[in-house]
Amino acid sequence: MSSNQKAALLEEFALVARALASPARLSLLEQLAQGDRGVETLAAKTGLTVANCSQHLQQLRRAGLVTGRRDGKAVIYRLTDTRTLQLMELLRMVAERNVAQVELILRGLSGGESPPEPIGRDELAARLAEGSVTVLDVRPADEFAAAHIPGAINARLADLEALAPTLRADAAIVAYCRGPYCIYADEAVAALRSLGLTARRLAGGVPEWRAEGRPVQSLVL
Repeated sequence: MSSNQKAALLEEFALVARALASPARLSLLEQLAQGDRGVETLAAKTGLTVANCSQHLQQLRRAGLVTGRRDGKAVIYRLTDTRTLQLMELLRMVAERNVAQVELILRGLSGGESPPEPIGRDELAARLAEGSVTVLDVRPADEFAAAHIPGAINARLADLEALAPTLRADAAIVAYCRGPYCIYADEAVAALRSLGLTARRLAGGVPEWRAEGRPVQSLVL
């Protein structure tokens, strides 16, 4: 490989890295991990303007992280494949291990304590089969309705204190949300532990669970 070819190859790798180097674009990837979305829906979910959202989506598209299809006049976006999910999860793992500020933020979410180790998806599947776990989905109701882990209870963070007395005392509690960039599960675990309950967050969320071929349920609204 000539030096020019290597430089060209590295530039293409850098294109993907630059696409990830934006909180707004990471938020868009998080939303698209939940399912296909149009620009207006993505803008509403992320707080971006429609124009700004479209610009970010074009950068993600150029990097091969998302694709788009026409639906009438609208363009519906989706993640290109499960490798994008793997990249998103790896990004959190590397940052959590190597960036001190990430640990400080997560400690803040846990009331100053080190958060408990997340439960793996294989372990959660085994505990669900045993019936020895209560699973809480702390995403918004529309995302829960679209797809959730079978048997999960949809609970807003504001409802956890009222919900706590109804949870099984003999079962561990696992909370999950959108995936590696979502902090709802971290906040839920901290809230539940402050109430004296044993709780952990799931490593990943519904997108990673589904990508591994595990079952999900949907509600008809």
